[in-house]
Amino acid sequence: MASPLSGCVNSLQSSISLLGSSISILDSGVNDFPRLAKVLQTTRHFELLPESHLQAAQASLLASITPELSSLLKRVENHLDKLARREQALIAKYELQEGRLSSSRSSGVAPQHRGRLGKGDGEYGSEEDDGAEEEELEQGREQLRLKQMRQKKERLSYAVERLTLQAQQKERQLRMSMAAQ
Repeated sequence: MASPLSGCVNSLQSSISLLGSSISILDSGVNDFPRLAKVLQTTRHFELLPESHLQAAQASLLASITPELSSLLKRVENHLDKLARREQALIAKYELQEGRLSSSRSSGVAPQHRGRLGKGDGEYGSEEDDGAEEEELEQGREQLRLKQMRQKKERLSYAVERLTLQAQQKERQLRMSMAAQ
Protein backbone atom coordinates (compact mmCIF):
# COMPACT_ATOMS: atom_id res chain seq x y z
CA MET A 1 0.00 0.00 0.00
CA ALA A 2 2.80 2.32 0.50
CA SER A 3 3.77 2.46 -3.10
CA PRO A 4 0.38 3.51 -4.59
CA LEU A 5 0.02 6.16 -1.88
CA SER A 6 3.55 7.39 -2.33
CA GLY A 7 2.79 8.19 -5.97
CA CYS A 8 -0.31 10.04 -4.86
CA VAL A 9 1.63 11.94 -2.18
CA ASN A 10 4.31 12.86 -4.69
CA SER A 11 1.66 14.06 -7.13
CA LEU A 12 -0.03 16.05 -4.34
CA GLN A 13 3.27 17.61 -3.27
CA SER A 14 4.10 18.59 -6.85
CA SER A 15 0.59 20.09 -7.17
CA ILE A 16 1.11 22.04 -3.92
CA SER A 17 4.49 23.32 -5.08
CA LEU A 18 2.95 24.24 -8.43
CA LEU A 19 0.11 26.05 -6.65
CA GLY A 20 2.66 27.80 -4.38
CA SER A 21 4.68 28.99 -7.34
CA SER A 22 1.43 30.07 -9.08
CA ILE A 23 0.40 31.99 -5.97
CA SER A 24 3.78 33.71 -5.74
CA ILE A 25 3.63 34.62 -9.45
CA LEU A 26 0.05 35.89 -9.07
CA ASP A 27 1.02 37.74 -5.90
CA SER A 28 3.87 39.54 -7.66
CA GLY A 29 1.54 40.35 -10.59
CA VAL A 30 -1.37 41.54 -8.44
CA ASN A 31 0.73 43.29 -5.83
CA ASP A 32 0.73 46.54 -7.92
CA PHE A 33 -2.98 46.31 -8.74
CA PRO A 34 -4.27 49.12 -6.36
CA ARG A 35 -1.76 51.57 -7.85
CA LEU A 36 -2.67 50.52 -11.39
CA ALA A 37 -6.36 50.93 -10.61
CA LYS A 38 -5.67 54.48 -9.36
CA VAL A 39 -3.54 55.31 -12.41
CA LEU A 40 -6.00 53.92 -14.88
CA GLN A 41 -8.98 55.59 -13.23
CA THR A 42 -10.32 58.35 -15.52
CA THR A 43 -11.01 61.79 -14.14
CA ARG A 44 -12.92 64.50 -16.00
CA HIS A 45 -10.90 67.66 -15.87
CA PHE A 46 -13.15 69.54 -18.28
CA GLU A 47 -16.85 69.22 -18.61
CA LEU A 48 -18.08 68.91 -22.13
CA LEU A 49 -21.19 70.84 -23.09
CA PRO A 50 -23.34 70.60 -26.17
CA GLU A 51 -22.88 73.43 -28.66
CA SER A 52 -26.49 74.58 -28.20
CA HIS A 53 -25.83 75.23 -24.49
CA LEU A 54 -22.70 77.18 -25.38
CA GLN A 55 -24.54 79.30 -27.96
CA ALA A 56 -27.37 80.00 -25.51
CA ALA A 57 -24.86 81.13 -22.87
CA GLN A 58 -23.12 83.38 -25.38
CA ALA A 59 -26.43 84.90 -26.46
CA SER A 60 -27.50 85.61 -22.88
CA LEU A 61 -24.11 87.15 -22.11
CA LEU A 62 -24.34 89.31 -25.23
CA ALA A 63 -27.88 90.38 -24.31
CA SER A 64 -26.80 91.41 -20.82
CA ILE A 65 -23.64 93.26 -21.89
CA THR A 66 -24.90 95.08 -25.00
CA PRO A 67 -27.16 97.64 -23.23
CA GLU A 68 -24.46 98.44 -20.70
CA LEU A 69 -21.84 98.88 -23.41
CA SER A 70 -24.09 101.11 -25.49
CA SER A 71 -24.86 103.19 -22.40
CA LEU A 72 -21.17 103.54 -21.60
CA LEU A 73 -20.34 104.40 -25.21
CA LYS A 74 -23.05 107.06 -25.25
CA ARG A 75 -21.64 108.56 -22.05
CA VAL A 76 -18.14 108.57 -23.51
CA GLU A 77 -19.38 110.24 -26.72
CA ASN A 78 -21.21 112.91 -24.71
CA HIS A 79 -18.15 113.54 -22.57
CA LEU A 80 -15.90 113.75 -25.63
CA ASP A 81 -18.31 116.19 -27.28
CA LYS A 82 -18.34 118.27 -24.12
CA LEU A 83 -14.54 118.28 -24.01
CA ALA A 84 -14.33 119.20 -27.70
CA ARG A 85 -16.73 122.12 -27.17
CA ARG A 86 -14.73 123.24 -24.14
CA GLU A 87 -11.49 122.98 -26.13
CA GLN A 88 -12.98 125.04 -28.95
CA ALA A 89 -14.24 127.64 -26.47
CA LEU A 90 -10.82 127.86 -24.83
CA ILE A 91 -9.11 128.16 -28.21
CA ALA A 92 -11.52 130.91 -29.24
CA LYS A 93 -10.99 132.70 -25.92
CA TYR A 94 -7.24 132.41 -26.29
CA GLU A 95 -7.31 133.75 -29.83
CA LEU A 96 -9.63 136.59 -28.83
CA GLN A 97 -7.33 137.60 -25.98
CA GLU A 98 -4.31 137.22 -28.23
CA GLY A 99 -5.99 139.49 -30.79
CA ARG A 100 -6.74 142.06 -28.11
CA LEU A 101 -3.17 141.96 -26.88
CA SER A 102 -1.70 142.26 -30.36
CA SER A 103 -3.99 145.19 -31.22
CA SER A 104 -3.09 146.96 -27.98
CA ARG A 105 0.64 146.30 -28.55
CA SER A 106 0.54 147.51 -32.14
CA SER A 107 -1.08 150.80 -31.12
CA GLY A 108 1.34 151.30 -28.22
CA VAL A 109 -0.93 151.82 -25.23
CA ALA A 110 -4.14 150.10 -24.24
CA PRO A 111 -7.31 151.84 -25.54
CA GLN A 112 -8.64 152.62 -22.07
CA HIS A 113 -5.49 154.45 -21.05
CA ARG A 114 -5.11 156.33 -24.31
CA GLY A 115 -8.30 158.30 -23.81
CA ARG A 116 -7.17 159.51 -20.40
CA LEU A 117 -3.71 160.46 -21.60
CA GLY A 118 -4.83 162.24 -24.76
CA LYS A 119 -7.27 164.66 -23.12
CA GLY A 120 -6.82 167.30 -20.53
CA ASP A 121 -3.09 167.86 -20.43
CA GLY A 122 -2.51 169.06 -23.95
CA GLU A 123 1.02 167.74 -24.12
CA TYR A 124 0.02 164.10 -24.76
CA GLY A 125 -2.03 164.53 -27.89
CA SER A 126 -4.19 166.75 -30.00
CA GLU A 127 -7.62 166.40 -31.60
CA GLU A 128 -6.03 165.16 -34.85
CA ASP A 129 -4.17 162.41 -32.99
CA ASP A 130 -7.43 161.34 -31.31
CA GLY A 131 -9.13 161.00 -34.72
CA ALA A 132 -6.27 158.90 -36.07
CA GLU A 133 -6.29 156.76 -32.94
CA GLU A 134 -10.05 156.22 -33.24
CA GLU A 135 -9.57 155.18 -36.86
CA GLU A 136 -6.83 152.71 -35.83
CA LEU A 137 -9.11 151.36 -33.11
CA GLU A 138 -11.91 150.86 -35.60
CA GLN A 139 -9.57 149.02 -37.99
CA GLY A 140 -8.32 146.83 -35.12
CA ARG A 141 -11.89 146.01 -34.14
CA GLU A 142 -12.72 145.17 -37.75
CA GLN A 143 -9.68 142.90 -38.02
CA LEU A 144 -10.60 141.23 -34.73
CA ARG A 145 -14.17 140.70 -35.93
CA LEU A 146 -12.87 139.17 -39.19
CA LYS A 147 -10.57 136.88 -37.26
CA GLN A 148 -13.45 135.81 -35.00
CA MET A 149 -15.63 135.08 -38.02
CA ARG A 150 -12.87 132.94 -39.57
CA GLN A 151 -12.49 131.04 -36.31
CA LYS A 152 -16.22 130.49 -36.13
CA LYS A 153 -16.20 129.23 -39.72
CA GLU A 154 -13.37 126.80 -38.86
CA ARG A 155 -15.21 125.58 -35.75
CA LEU A 156 -18.40 125.00 -37.71
CA SER A 157 -16.59 123.16 -40.51
CA TYR A 158 -14.84 121.01 -37.90
CA ALA A 159 -18.20 120.26 -36.24
CA VAL A 160 -19.73 119.31 -39.61
CA GLU A 161 -16.77 117.04 -40.38
CA ARG A 162 -17.01 115.41 -36.95
CA LEU A 163 -20.74 114.83 -37.34
CA THR A 164 -20.27 113.25 -40.77
CA LEU A 165 -17.59 110.95 -39.37
CA GLN A 166 -19.90 109.98 -36.52
CA ALA A 167 -22.70 109.27 -38.98
CA GLN A 168 -20.39 107.09 -41.07
CA GLN A 169 -19.25 105.23 -37.95
CA LYS A 170 -22.83 104.59 -36.86
CA GLU A 171 -23.68 103.35 -40.36
CA ARG A 172 -20.74 100.92 -40.18
CA GLN A 173 -21.87 99.72 -36.76
CA LEU A 174 -25.41 99.23 -38.04
CA ARG A 175 -24.13 97.27 -41.05
CA MET A 176 -21.96 95.10 -38.79
CA SER A 177 -24.82 94.42 -36.38
CA MET A 178 -27.12 93.54 -39.30
CA ALA A 179 -24.44 91.23 -40.74
CA ALA A 180 -23.96 89.53 -37.35
CA GLN A 181 -27.64 88.73 -37.13
